[in-house]
Amino acid sequence: MVTYDLRGHGNSDKPFEPEKYKESKPWADEVQAVIDVAKLKRPVLVGWSFGGYVINSYLKVHGAARLAGLNYVGAVTKSDPSFFGDGLKVLPLMNSDDLATNIAATRIFLHNCFEKQPSADDFETMLAFNMMVPPQVRANIGGRALLNMDETLKALNLPVLVTQGTADKLILVAAARYTAATIPGAKLSVYDGVGHASFWEDTARFNTELSAFVRAANKAN
Repeated sequence: MVTYDLRGHGNSDKPFEPEKYKESKPWADEVQAVIDVAKLKRPVLVGWSFGGYVINSYLKVHGAARLAGLNYVGAVTKSDPSFFGDGLKVLPLMNSDDLATNIAATRIFLHNCFEKQPSADDFETMLAFNMMVPPQVRANIGGRALLNMDETLKALNLPVLVTQGTADKLILVAAARYTAATIPGAKLSVYDGVGHASFWEDTARFNTELSAFVRAANKAN
């Protein structure tokens, strides 16, 4: 299993130029760079939340020929207002240069990410690494180009798992159903009573399903 900090996040570089975030190619090329450096052969891409946009960018730029499968987790593949929940309404305040405003908004956003809330210690850690993302970077990511993925998704010919919580306040179940219905043969896994972070709120089920999916995807390829 390989993961990395997206640009603008964690220990990765945080350029302020809007063009570094608004186009698909930078996001896509970073995924390919990780695949190349780690010498991964036909990996399964797992994208949570904004990670779904990163997967979409990769598909647009590099296609799916070198992949074994995809797992969209609480993610969207179409910019439809009916797919987004009220939990995202706090995002503009997270772009504020006023630190107190930014922290307060980020706290609300983090609570909105969970139906089953994390412990106080875990929440503090999450708040800390979320605050590592500068307001200008958040604004640039929010201003990214929207992708029309319908034709790309309809042409996919690889295993796809779509994971979604019914209590998600950010991304609604309708978004997951749309993705699963658009991609030929995609499997939809719905978590009742779970919020945006299915991997955190029901870790045992998430890990079991993802492991089984990866094994099956590797056999299929």
